[in-house]
Amino acid sequence: MTLHPQARAVLDLVAAADAVVPSDENLAAIRGGYAMLMTLCAGSPEPVADARDRELPSAGGPVPVRVYRPLTTRPDDASLPVVVFFHGGGWTIGGVDEYDPIARQVANRAGALVVSVGYRLAPEHPYPAPLDDCWAATAWVADHAAEIGGDPARVALMGDSAGGNIAAVLALRCAREGRPRLALQVLVYPVVDCRFDTPSYLENGTGNLLGADQMRWFFDCYTRGGTDAENPDISPLRAADLRAGALRGIAPALVITAEYDPLRDEGEAYAAALETAGVTVARTRYDGMIHAFFGLGAAFDAGSDAMDEVGSALHAAFGTL
Repeated sequence: MTLHPQARAVLDLVAAADAVVPSDENLAAIRGGYAMLMTLCAGSPEPVADARDRELPSAGGPVPVRVYRPLTTRPDDASLPVVVFFHGGGWTIGGVDEYDPIARQVANRAGALVVSVGYRLAPEHPYPAPLDDCWAATAWVADHAAEIGGDPARVALMGDSAGGNIAAVLALRCAREGRPRLALQVLVYPVVDCRFDTPSYLENGTGNLLGADQMRWFFDCYTRGGTDAENPDISPLRAADLRAGALRGIAPALVITAEYDPLRDEGEAYAAALETAGVTVARTRYDGMIHAFFGLGAAFDAGSDAMDEVGSALHAAFGTL
């Protein structure tokens, strides 16, 4: 399919702005531009029953989260399913505030609590700090979900882009450690391999919002500690036990990709690897779409469609259809 006119309109809008070269010196400008793009494309935040900030304990210091309670909550909903949500942004930009409209939509579509994690960002806090924060939040939900009105037996992990990377890595860790048992992992155009040489990188690595140069810079920011890209905590597609089909108990997955996204092929390869390992996987490629379309319904009709798909998948996984 050709590039969707709505995607073209967003790309034209971005092209009309002053281009900022990915670099540490331009980090503040890059973060500000991303926040502005999210605000323009997300539309007005949906109302929810409650949205409350709190801090969760971890070895690296308190982890800020925002807990959303869906608007559909009834007085007898004392124990709701929980979605632990990890935002995108190359481990480097974005945050709970930028993703507030998306987290609200997930809560309402899924009829679930959403715990949106404000993990530390690279390059100030490179790997493993962001991953450690997200694991601390996941473990806290497993042990303390009842404190926020959640059901520890119905937990899902979700993330987009770099957040999808974190969700995939932690779903594998949950399987290895046997806890918590996850109802679903939702991976929206996830970063799962750091080769930068797939056909989708060659086809879509320039001019489609997320570029190959940006991804290399994001990866460099995240791995300032000298981490090898072969590390499965960085590139979960390379996890030996997954590829060998030796890992049991991996959560079922929903994998969403976009046609004009450099991350398309690795996300679809990861879905195939999960299937080969015996995991139940649903996957959808949104034709004509670019990276970052998900949940941005003010700019992309497909962003709303994908959000509805995620909501239905979470309802089915939680047994609340």
